[in-house]
Amino acid sequence: MTDLPYRPCAGIMLIDRTGRVFVGQRMDSTLEAWQMPQGGIDPGEEPLTAAMRELGEETGIAPDKVELIEAADGDFVYDLPPELVGKVWKGRWRGQTQRWFLFRFLGEDTDIDIATAHQEFRAWRWIEPDDLPRLIVPFKRALYEAVLAAFRPRLDAERAR
Repeated sequence: MTDLPYRPCAGIMLIDRTGRVFVGQRMDSTLEAWQMPQGGIDPGEEPLTAAMRELGEETGIAPDKVELIEAADGDFVYDLPPELVGKVWKGRWRGQTQRWFLFRFLGEDTDIDIATAHQEFRAWRWIEPDDLPRLIVPFKRALYEAVLAAFRPRLDAERAR
């Protein structure tokens, strides 16, 4: 497992006007697990470009319905549990290294359409940021806690607006 590389990925924390965070329930999981939009960075693609592409692919949200608030410093890394290595992503990766971006949603809920061409979510909702770690699959919990910590000052400032 340690000889496999990490998959480069972009993650999006999307907040609404009240500071709640968008989460989707994955189609490919039977668990009651929710996650923020995220996805692979294509070769030669900039992380922010990948984040915008993934947001559109997973939520149907158009680029003019969001604004970038902040990019987190550095990369966030997680390993797949041993039982999933070799079974997901065609066995090519041992986990992900992620770049995270905080966006403000400028649209209305009707601008969200998860029934995209390559649908990844079966449901979506807005949640309080502090609920993220308990809703994610356990092997990503530490990563979500780190992402929350990275964006905490801006999340708190957004709440105070």
